[in-house]
Amino acid sequence: MYNEYVTLSNGVKIPQLGLGTWLIDDDKCSEVVKKAVEIGYRHIDTAQVYKNERGVGEGIRISGIPREELFVVSKVAAEHKTYEEAMAGINETLEKMRLDYLDMMIIHSPQPWEKVNQSEDRYVEGNRAAWKALEDAYKAGKLKAIGVSNFQIGDIESLLETAEIKPMVNQILLHISNTPLELVEYCQKHNIVVEAYSPIGHGEILNQPEIKVMAEKYGVSVPQLCIRYTLQLGTISLPKTGNPEHMKINADVDFEISEEDMELLKNFKMIESYGESERFPVYGGKL
Repeated sequence: MYNEYVTLSNGVKIPQLGLGTWLIDDDKCSEVVKKAVEIGYRHIDTAQVYKNERGVGEGIRISGIPREELFVVSKVAAEHKTYEEAMAGINETLEKMRLDYLDMMIIHSPQPWEKVNQSEDRYVEGNRAAWKALEDAYKAGKLKAIGVSNFQIGDIESLLETAEIKPMVNQILLHISNTPLELVEYCQKHNIVVEAYSPIGHGEILNQPEIKVMAEKYGVSVPQLCIRYTLQLGTISLPKTGNPEHMKINADVDFEISEEDMELLKNFKMIESYGESERFPVYGGKL
């Protein structure tokens, strides 16, 4: 089990490999989380829009592991662009999950989902308002860390103009064939940890023969190669699965990709379609 940690700007340590729970039903999430913790996962990622926070919270409580050993993350709904909406959502998440605190909460998107790729409005004031709610919840001890998701450089810079506390992470779509290096380098330069969601590219990477050949060279599966790639970029990797066998395989990534191959992967051709997720081409889906 890969068990390295990354230290956030406020000194909080976060497991570098986490479990994403997008598309896992609420009534199944409890057992999925419990099984993941048994396997060795200590970082669980959910969101208000996933509608499975209750199940994730239950899985945390019945895992048998002390709460302080687990890192639990959720996300403020992309539509919550006022202080009142964001704060109410934070409190509702804690109630649903029946947890005293979250290890981290982040703004899910700078734009409401229906406006993603449809509007030039970056909701500057709305994001500042939602961020203020996160800052206040952080100061109150409800959250141990705070951050953003799907934020571009301009979104971060406009937030920093009024933020009292700098975002500790930016969770973005990042995988082989979609590596926004300028954004990654900007975040890392400003001590904002990058989290990579959908590191296996919604499964589309499995259809790339060149990647299969490289995985075979290292004696690993394509998902293992994909996850290791994001880890070697210095990001936190969040593969999503409800399958215990896949959880084990995804966590078995103690190998090293050569510098030469990392360069090839950074510049791998862009995947043109994510199938059903193509409706959200900026982020590859509602993650």
